[in-house]
Amino acid sequence: MSDIPRKSSARTAKLASIPLGMAGRAALGFGRRLAGGDKEEIEAQMSARAAEQLFSVLGELKGGAMKLGQALSVMEAAIPEEFAEPYRESLNKLQSAAPPMPTRAVHKVLDRQLGTKWRERFTSFDDEPTASASIGQVHRGVWADGREVAVKVQYPGADEALRADLKTLARFAGMFATVMPGVDVKPVIDEFNARTEEELDYRIEAANQRKFAEIFDGDDRFVVPKVVASAPKVVVTEWMSATPLSRIITSGSAEERNRCGALLAEFHVASPAQVGMLHCDPHPGNFMLHPDGRLGIIDFGAAAPFPEGLPEILGTMLRLAVDEDFDQLTKLLHDNGFVLPGRTVSDAEIADYLRPFTDPIRADSFHFTRDWMQQAAGVATDFSGTHFRTGRSLNLPAEYLMIFRVLLGSVGICAQLDANAPYMAILTRWLPGFTTPAELPDTEEV
Repeated sequence: MSDIPRKSSARTAKLASIPLGMAGRAALGFGRRLAGGDKEEIEAQMSARAAEQLFSVLGELKGGAMKLGQALSVMEAAIPEEFAEPYRESLNKLQSAAPPMPTRAVHKVLDRQLGTKWRERFTSFDDEPTASASIGQVHRGVWADGREVAVKVQYPGADEALRADLKTLARFAGMFATVMPGVDVKPVIDEFNARTEEELDYRIEAANQRKFAEIFDGDDRFVVPKVVASAPKVVVTEWMSATPLSRIITSGSAEERNRCGALLAEFHVASPAQVGMLHCDPHPGNFMLHPDGRLGIIDFGAAAPFPEGLPEILGTMLRLAVDEDFDQLTKLLHDNGFVLPGRTVSDAEIADYLRPFTDPIRADSFHFTRDWMQQAAGVATDFSGTHFRTGRSLNLPAEYLMIFRVLLGSVGICAQLDANAPYMAILTRWLPGFTTPAELPDTEEV
């Protein structure tokens, strides 16, 4: 494999070969049925072929394409069951798989970023990568002071390739309808574009991780590896050994799945209040369960500042929805841009829109399942509100897109875990506006 990024034109050509929608698949299937093929078998074969081609391309593109695939993979539980089976394996592969770069290229990056004598800073360094991320790969080593470390090295040319990939994918956003009918991926691509520069500079990631690690140092719920060294294209952190969340999803005990679901939900809601930042990359590859029951978190390249915690309007919105106070809720949505100007919105539309977040807070504990997610996420997974495009009124303001994506992704992982989690207690403690102002709890950092 060359360390020179593939040309965008070649990627575009390969993308163009992918079936772009249900109509194309239906037309081909019709032709094959005329030749005596079985309808269900044909459709299953077409779905599997579309999944294989689509996610093969995403894996090869790395960069923003890989991130987009990972964003979709956490919503795997929301895919209707008739579509889910062909896509499930392909989606989940994107959470950790990507072709490695040659050792020569790795050493060249380390020479430029840590200096030509970088080997003196390590007792040992494994040239074989242990994992591949979206714009870089991870190597294991031992730092000079004896600490085991993870060394994330950015792919050469990842910056140019990332921008080219995102530009190309924007032209093919509609093809994801074959994977998640009703989901508009374009606004997710737009969000990735807006955050590209930050994620390409590993010094920003290191600064984010240092802040999380400092706040959660000694915490009995979460553990974040400390940063050892950083440069624009390389970041070195303490190594973390624990059970990957993906393994908990597939083979964890009920106790482990419940523990992970509760901690994951609390991490995403509590972090803005405690750290002043939101971890914006919710997919199972970034989380691990330690033997002592703590949730380990890695990869802080995508993090957003929330110095005052999550916006109070979100908590107020959910409280009013659960109380079915639609008069006040409708006014709140109008006043804050969740309803398009000059439009009206029904109580049923609002209830459906918020269901992935309100169902879990109608009882002290909630059982997150794939079946529930498939039913509840049909409207909320369209982040731009485009499923209300014709004759409807709801909208998701740009400033809330990332928050909704992260929280919905977190809920999606809980559904993959089949976890029971105390979502009501978590929101009551950490989400501003969820309780009335006089009842808001003390949220001092632990």
